[in-house]
Amino acid sequence: MSTLAWIISSGVVMSGISLVGIALIPLDTDRMRRVVLPLVALAAGSLLGGAFFHLLPEAVDELGNELSVYGWFVGGFVIFFLAEQTLLWQHHHGETPLAHTPVGYLVLLADGAHNLVGGLAVGSAFVVDHRLGMVTWLVEAAHELPQELGDFAILVHAGFDRKRALFFNFLSALAFLVGGVAAYALAGEVDVAVLLPFAAGNFTYIAAADLIPELTHQEALGEHALHTASFAVGLVLLLALAFVG
Repeated sequence: MSTLAWIISSGVVMSGISLVGIALIPLDTDRMRRVVLPLVALAAGSLLGGAFFHLLPEAVDELGNELSVYGWFVGGFVIFFLAEQTLLWQHHHGETPLAHTPVGYLVLLADGAHNLVGGLAVGSAFVVDHRLGMVTWLVEAAHELPQELGDFAILVHAGFDRKRALFFNFLSALAFLVGGVAAYALAGEVDVAVLLPFAAGNFTYIAAADLIPELTHQEALGEHALHTASFAVGLVLLLALAFVG
């Protein structure tokens, strides 16, 4: 296959991974409720793991251990803080027809940005060498599986119905394909490394400000233990993938 065919094929398959939430659609409401919060905990751990074990180290490798890297990280954090404050204000004042909590929209934006960066990285690797592209794609796919499942759970928890959550999660995932084709078109002429710490800031804000607080409302010791274990699994899984990568 040609390089472009490799990039498009890998992008389509990666976008398809976002449909993993289909496995949860048949669950009844009670079972879905029991599944969602552990997956939210898993997503919180995966987001922090992706930010600190993947995106930031890669940014330092690409840009050097410079203050600007951490400036972009803080910028990503603050931008999402301001975005959420704006969405909350509009929702409370009835200026927009928001039917869902802001975290759902923030997750879609952050995941879209992350997928765009991932597509650019994989597309650039395929441009260099097809084997390097496949290795890079496999590493990306390995950490997308738990993250996409967690994203679906977050959207459902935020008020999206299951089919709508699946649809919007898939649209967000298509940014990976867009990034891959853009990398092929630009052929390395544009440095997108600054998006890495920015996306890390996005992920950190969502995990710390929106997801982790949701896990502290349960009173049963068993639920606390399950959520803590799920959070730890997300962190450890992304840490292990960092060593594999």
